Amino acid sequence: MGRRKHSQPRRGSLAYLPRGRAKSMEARIRGYTRSHEGEPKMLVHCGFKAGCIQVVSIDDREKTPNAGKQLVSLGTVLVTPPVTVVGWRGYSKDANGHHADFDIYADTLPKKITKKISFATGEDKQKRAENLNHIQRISAILAVVPQDIGLEQKRPYIFEAPIEGGSIPDRAKYVQNLLGKTVKVSDLFKVGGTVDVAAITKGKGWQGVIKRYGAKRKQHKSRKSVRELGSLGPISPQYVMYTVPRAGQMGFHQRVEYNKRIMIMGESSDDTRQINPPGGFKHFGDVQGDYIILRGSVPGAYRRLVKIRAPIRNAPKKIVEPRILEVVL
Repeated sequence: MGRRKHSQPRRGSLAYLPRGRAKSMEARIRGYTRSHEGEPKMLVHCGFKAGCIQVVSIDDREKTPNAGKQLVSLGTVLVTPPVTVVGWRGYSKDANGHHADFDIYADTLPKKITKKISFATGEDKQKRAENLNHIQRISAILAVVPQDIGLEQKRPYIFEAPIEGGSIPDRAKYVQNLLGKTVKVSDLFKVGGTVDVAAITKGKGWQGVIKRYGAKRKQHKSRKSVRELGSLGPISPQYVMYTVPRAGQMGFHQRVEYNKRIMIMGESSDDTRQINPPGGFKHFGDVQGDYIILRGSVPGAYRRLVKIRAPIRNAPKKIVEPRILEVVL
């Protein structure tokens, strides 16, 4: 008799190997759209996951059977405090790729940012910033403090936001005008548009193959074990191949989800729409300041940092503001 084959995992479950723990609570974005035209603009903002609600709207997708009818969809609330532009960075390019050439920081910054991180701009870097002939890319250095929205963390998150559009001198002038100032999410994105979100998923620890990969349990009394695979592979090759589901870390991975539509963008002090449920959101509390509601789910646990990026795939040519009928808390 031949060896019994193991139950196959869910389709697409092997696309994320290796499934190791993320190195940081902050997700890294490795790619950005290069198709932005017009005036220079930052491509990245951030927010903190508050909770989920239901959004009742009119389906404005023309080629769907439900077009023009009422649609109830899941919405994720992200609190988006203004980010502070603490500096900017220029990248040069050689045969080995792009390299950071200089960093220029603002002269005056809030104490809660400078207290944790020390900035220094030398004269040599200042001279390089004046000569932009060798610069290929320009990024803004942003800082956001979770304590500004009522969270416990005092240490700021520092990350880069690339500048696209216009020429290199135009981008440098654009980011220099923003040094030491704050940028709101409404300055970068519009209601009805789409964005990509990057975050660290909710950690679930060490799990077996049944929960981790969705493998099927074995038949009753067929083996001594039930929640294990029937076989780890053939006789040859004499090792366990990577395609065989195995137990290991589940969750706390970095993930990016594409084309999340912005359904609502507002401020908690606005009386036209109440966003906070009675008692606040579970594990988060009341939303303070600016917020956005994205259609669908967003990876990560509550209070976790979520980076918002301009869409890199199939950006809509025309932005239509959705017709919101009701928000169910």
